[in-house]
Amino acid sequence: MADLGRNSPFPGTRLPSLGDAGEVQQFLAAIVESSDDAILSKDLQGIITSWNGGCVRLFGYTADEAIGRPAAMLHPADRHDEEAMILMRLRLGEKIDHYETVRQRKDGSLVDISLSVSPIRNHQGTIVGASKVARDITERKRAAEQQELMLGEMRHRVKNLSTVIEALARQSRPRDEPAVELFVDAFMGRIRALLSAGELLLATTQRNVELKQLFDRVLVPFADPNAADRIVLKGLPIIIPERTAGNLALAMHELATNALKYGALKTPQGKVQVAWSSEPAEGGRRVQIDWRESGGEPILSKPEHKGFGTRVIATALASERDGASELHFERGGLHCHFHFTLTDSD
Repeated sequence: MADLGRNSPFPGTRLPSLGDAGEVQQFLAAIVESSDDAILSKDLQGIITSWNGGCVRLFGYTADEAIGRPAAMLHPADRHDEEAMILMRLRLGEKIDHYETVRQRKDGSLVDISLSVSPIRNHQGTIVGASKVARDITERKRAAEQQELMLGEMRHRVKNLSTVIEALARQSRPRDEPAVELFVDAFMGRIRALLSAGELLLATTQRNVELKQLFDRVLVPFADPNAADRIVLKGLPIIIPERTAGNLALAMHELATNALKYGALKTPQGKVQVAWSSEPAEGGRRVQIDWRESGGEPILSKPEHKGFGTRVIATALASERDGASELHFERGGLHCHFHFTLTDSD
């Protein structure tokens, strides 16, 4: 085996020992020709100078039909400006990676492709042309469109489910019973919090969600449109899995409901800040979240009665690794601290 070194078109690649540069060139040409990807080269005027078997299969033109003609022949009528953009970036020595676009085959049909373009330099380092690698992504695009269609239908059904649940709950309740009315309101609030988290999760194939997106969605019903600083969210992006998102959505809903009834959001000057951070931990990252209220009525003593909402908050992260929730009834306002560890497998 011999290392071609710095002048190899594949730096660091070891190729079989070959007799001369001509044999090396033939070896590399064979690799290009046998590739499933469409690989072509062109000069700085955009004229095609080489055309492999992958190009024949993808675009329908033979090498004799394509070589010597402008690469722009592959561009649909609405994408002719792309060739000028590619040539401009090429002359600047830029490389274009995985640029998704559309090209036109010999028979006039269109094909979705992912395109990578790299400058070709001569022995003096001058850019003299470009190599292009095009990959057919039609199936991938079709699958993505189908998935988006299905997700849209699922989101629609989730919203309908919320409406049906609320209608059933309100129609089944006894009339003129304030306690029952309050229960139904609280129950539907919790359902909406879970469904909001579910909508976000349905938008991703990984079934996870970014923490700020989750808090935004759950807390938006409690926000004051005339005072954007009443609820402040602060923290770097952290992705959390489905099971954690659902539990946190419920806990945040309970905290916001409590703040609206008794805490900071009950008074015009009250504010809530939700801040989060993470740090390396064994086997993952430790996440800490703080809910802090200020500007509400002073808390004179810790409540003696623990309601359902308090129990929801206290047990929200019980199933998480190192998970815990702590409620601190400070004089200046309620402080709730959550912490848990996201494992590398999450």
